[in-house]
Amino acid sequence: MLKERMTPEELAMITGYSRQTINKWVRKESWLTTQKPGVQGGKARLIHVDERVREFINSAKRISEKLGNYQVNDNSLEGLLLKSMKQMSISEQEKMSALILREGIAGVLKRLGIRDE
Repeated sequence: MLKERMTPEELAMITGYSRQTINKWVRKESWLTTQKPGVQGGKARLIHVDERVREFINSAKRISEKLGNYQVNDNSLEGLLLKSMKQMSISEQEKMSALILREGIAGVLKRLGIRDE
């Protein structure tokens, strides 16, 4: 809902555009503004939301993009090994680490019966 006077930040939140875009429109379209009370420096402005501003905001095309589904199904060997290791108890993890350090991956594969000679 548009109020009688709004900051660029408020208009940006309503319209989906950035504050910088709103300020660019203020200058380009010569919208009426006044200084925001209690703020020094002249940078903080209130935009008078008149019929011109309403029409411009309503007619401006908004860029909308469908939200993407970025779910990752990691069924790679690395992912499966990591998931498996995380399911092991601390004691099992320590024993597996010791086995790999002692015998290397070749020894582990040989014990599992899947070592290519």
